Amino acid sequence: MPREVREKQMLDAAVQSFGRLGYRAASMDEIAELAGVSKPLVYLYLNSKEDLFTACIRREAAALVAAVRAAVDPGLPAERQLWEGATAFFRHTIDHPDAWAVLHRQARTHGEPFAAEVAVMRDELVAFVTMLIGAAAREAEGAGELTDRDVAGLAQALVGAAESLAGWANDTPGVSAREAAVTLMNFAWAGLSNLMAGERWAVPPAADVVQ
Repeated sequence: MPREVREKQMLDAAVQSFGRLGYRAASMDEIAELAGVSKPLVYLYLNSKEDLFTACIRREAAALVAAVRAAVDPGLPAERQLWEGATAFFRHTIDHPDAWAVLHRQARTHGEPFAAEVAVMRDELVAFVTMLIGAAAREAEGAGELTDRDVAGLAQALVGAAESLAGWANDTPGVSAREAAVTLMNFAWAGLSNLMAGERWAVPPAADVVQ
């Protein structure tokens, strides 16, 4: 069997095991058994449990980013691009729950270097969303007051909301990718639309702010 095919089997088994059992509880014996190979072969191909987990993170992060990018047609209006990207994000995370568990829960809670690998993925998504929001701002007549820093902050907020929603959708039976994407757009795009129209939230006077 070609090396890439055998390695894919091992990574598939590892993602399932890490996603369902957690990094600590998953064993190389179980991963080898799921992959239909010997444990020494897993070590031969992927060196250690840490290297295997890192390879899983990198593969699944790349697949998620690729799915989002592939869904977005740059010829569409910015709002439609954001919708298509959001729908693709939730479709991928819902269709690959073990992979999302690895990225969203396991990698972030077991320290470096695993958290750093996920941060790379997040930075890619934030950069992509920053581009989409920037394009929307350029299309809108009232968005001239939005600075690059405003756009960057909005992109961070949007990606953070999408990540939280994906965690909720995967934990809540019956939630579809479309429903999650609609929730995100209702939460985010309504506010973005106001910003694009030149409307801003006014900070209350200090006396009215609850300390």
